[in-house]
Order: sequence, then structure tokens, then C-alpha cells
Amino acid sequence: MFSASPDIRDSTADRQGRAPRARPLARGSGWSVSEFLCDAEPADRPFEERHEGYTIAAVVEGSFTCKADGGEALLYPGALLLGNHGRCFACGHAHGAGDRCVAFNFAPEAFAEIAATSAGSSRYEFTATAAAAGGALTPIVVGIEAVAGVAAPLRIEENVLRLAERVIAALSGHAPSPPRASARETRRVADVLRHIEDRADEPLDLDALAGIARTSKYHFLRVFRGAVGMTPYQFVLNVRMRRAAVRLLRSSESVATIAFDTGFGDLSTFNRRFRQVFGLSPSAYRTRGPV
Repeated sequence: MFSASPDIRDSTADRQGRAPRARPLARGSGWSVSEFLCDAEPADRPFEERHEGYTIAAVVEGSFTCKADGGEALLYPGALLLGNHGRCFACGHAHGAGDRCVAFNFAPEAFAEIAATSAGSSRYEFTATAAAAGGALTPIVVGIEAVAGVAAPLRIEENVLRLAERVIAALSGHAPSPPRASARETRRVADVLRHIEDRADEPLDLDALAGIARTSKYHFLRVFRGAVGMTPYQFVLNVRMRRAAVRLLRSSESVATIAFDTGFGDLSTFNRRFRQVFGLSPSAYRTRGPV
């Protein structure tokens, strides 16, 4: 059984004692990510629940059936459960016990903004109860499941919005056009770039960066990607890596000191990312030099 919201649970589910256990993973303005663990068995009767917000949930383990306005579907690992705000649905485990899902939940206004670009209409809603596994959805499902292991808040929110964008575009069949920044938006992106340069060693979040650009965070993320060629989080990493590399060459400071001073939370993450960018460990890079 899957509940679309960790905060809303149908009273019938409580009486049956088979409501899924929700574990919050991340939350931001207008969105949340939770893991749902269910131990319902074939003998348990399906019970009705309601989507609070719009739901995109990846089934990670187990299988179950879900019946909603969009019809009845079998959900299994790799498939997506889809839900529209305010709609009721009922899940059952007639074919096996238990399941585990990772679910994205979006407030109606946040979903409408993403859909306006990804589906071509802010009124877009899911027309089916589920999306089958495989094909173009496989990388998306992997991305949804992997969100649980992401630590940086800025990266988490970028991933959540980007994955939702890709799901809606794939299911609606709409091809979003690349964003074109106006002169005013370009100036505001430049303001954000300077802000990041000044504070690259500090924790940064998408809400604050979008506030500097004086636009919604979803629109900001699209415009920033279009103007800079990378996401804000990728730009932050780029700044941190460049500064760390220069300090490695110009000073005798320890690798750990440089890693923490440039904004990395732990040494292992810094070493791994440094090797990915430069092809060498920080110590080997210091010895060999930039060329």
C-alpha cells in the first residue's frame, strides 16, 4: 500500500492497521520526498486514500495493484505510480506481501508551474494511474531512488525539479523549448553568479538564489541552465574545485584544510569529486601540477 502524503491518511487505513510507514527524506517549498514501506498482505482488504498534491512515486521493491480514476494498474519495481491532487485511489496486495516506494509530492501551484513548461499547459494532469517500467523512464526511476543518498540541499532540489520535469514531458509527449533569457533575466543571473562566487564555501539553497533573481525557483533553474550551461549546484562545485586546485598548487596547506575551507563537508567527498574533475587525487595533482 502506498499513501501519497505522509501527513494525510484515510481513517479506514487506520482501522485496518495496514497503512504504510512514511520516512521523510527531503522537503522544500512546494515539494517533498518520502520513502513508504508497506507490509500489507494478500489477506488484507484494499483501502481508499487520497492524494494531497501531485504524486510521482517510483516502486523500488514488491508489487501491488492500484485503482484510481485513471484505471487499475499493476505496480512493480521500476514502474511509476502517478496521482493527481484531491483524487482518491485504493491499493491492494492480492498477489504478494509488502512493497517499498520513493515518492515525490508537489503542491498544486508548484506542479502547475512545472507542467506549464514540461507539458505545455499549467492545467496538465496525469491521465493514467501508472507508467510502465523500461525505456526512457528507467533513468528517471533510478534518479528518484537515488535522491535518498544526496546530501547537498541545493543538489537535492535541483534533482527533484528536473526529474519531475522529465516525467511530465515524457508522459505528456510535449517537447519543452529551450529557455531564452531576456536582458533583465541575464542581469539577474549575473547577480546570482556573483553571489555564488562570494559565498561558494557556504551552504546555498535554491530558494535564496531564486530570490536574488526575483523569480520562481523553477523558472530560475531553467533560465540559469540556459544562460550558464550548467545548474547552480554544478556552478558551485566548479567554483569550489577551481579554488581548491589553485590552493593545492600555491600553498602547503593540508588537503583536508583546503577541502573544508572551500566548502566541502567531508574529505572523502572532496577526494572523489576532485579525481572525477582532474583525473588525479589532490596529492598527486599537487605533485604533478596543472599540465
